[in-house]
Amino acid sequence: MLLFDTHTHFDVPDFDADRAQLAMLAKQNGVEALVLIGITAERFPDLLRIHHDLKQLKTAPQSYLAPGLHPIYIEQHLPEHLNNLAQLLQTETCVAIGEIGLDTFLQQHKPPEIYQKQREYFDLQLAMAKQYQKPVLLHIRKAHADVLQQLKQHKFQFGGIAHAFSGGVEEAKALIKMGFKIGITGQVTNPQAKKLHQVIQKIGAEHLVIETDCPDMTPLCCQISTEKRTRNTPVNLPFVLAGLAKSLNLSAEALAPILWQNSCQALHLAS
Repeated sequence: MLLFDTHTHFDVPDFDADRAQLAMLAKQNGVEALVLIGITAERFPDLLRIHHDLKQLKTAPQSYLAPGLHPIYIEQHLPEHLNNLAQLLQTETCVAIGEIGLDTFLQQHKPPEIYQKQREYFDLQLAMAKQYQKPVLLHIRKAHADVLQQLKQHKFQFGGIAHAFSGGVEEAKALIKMGFKIGITGQVTNPQAKKLHQVIQKIGAEHLVIETDCPDMTPLCCQISTEKRTRNTPVNLPFVLAGLAKSLNLSAEALAPILWQNSCQALHLAS
């Protein structure tokens, strides 16, 4: 089975000690490709270095690059960071801009001036995605209506992935109509995630992709206990596949090629 981890933070320091070993194990477990996601301009040099390191490893999944300015870190972002992002898009092969979007989940991001800055940076990065004809990897928490509004304002036509989807069925359908795939994480292994399972079953396999979002979103079956948050890695992607297959009442073997095709389509890659 060919598996595509469409959203990772495999560049973060959590993996510095054993990244090459984990990459090898992931490939042995069927993970043939992964996307390295950007969050802040400060991390762009490390993101780029690790991307090139992984590309040199024959025992690693194929690495793809998606730099962006994450809404959670909005207070760190400066106008010149958008120039840094544009420079990366001009000088490196990037499959998407990500992760970008809006987030009002945390109290610190609810003040109007903070949220307005999120909206401005999302707007500017959507314009950049249009300019460079790139899909986008969306981060959305408790802001689906506003994200959809801004996508519509831009008449955005390059699609992408709604990462770690947490919305409802109608929001998923609206994003699909705009050319997006819906990103499913290890949360799918939780039988109590009823809203997520409802979305999955309503929209079907043809609109889904899988991701680990490592080092976060550890599949339930990989967690040691409720008290200790275990580190998630790309090695765990088969557990996400298995959880999704169970939710869809399909075999993992039947589902995997559909997800691979969806991932390539979302990122404008040849399958």
